[in-house]
Amino acid sequence: MESLDLSNILAGANGFFLHFVAAAALTGAFAFCYLWITPYAEFKLIREGKTAPAVAFSAALLGFVLALSGAIANSMSFIDMLIWAGIALFLQVLVFVGLRLAFADLCKRIADDELGPAIMLAGFALAAGLLSAACMTY
Repeated sequence: MESLDLSNILAGANGFFLHFVAAAALTGAFAFCYLWITPYAEFKLIREGKTAPAVAFSAALLGFVLALSGAIANSMSFIDMLIWAGIALFLQVLVFVGLRLAFADLCKRIADDELGPAIMLAGFALAAGLLSAACMTY
């Protein structure tokens, strides 16, 4: 039976904490960017009890985190992970902008608490996140 090598465990812990803190900061940056590009105030609407903005925002966040997890798991270095996280952020923003252009009233309908458009946006955001994560394998 091998003995535990504390130096290897601590080295792994340092990498874990570095990536975890970076992932939390990147998730916060994504949330800030997403909230900035949407023309409605998600948190205000959610506090008012509206479901559609919560669905759309939560799925966009999950879509980004799915892609981010792929970047963390498959990157060859910390810088590589940061680059792929930036690409994932860009793709999630692109999904929102693309759907907003395809459906002119998308934002108004989500702000008015219509679930259909929010679920459609959620589906596209999650699909983009899953595909991004899958494409980040080498």
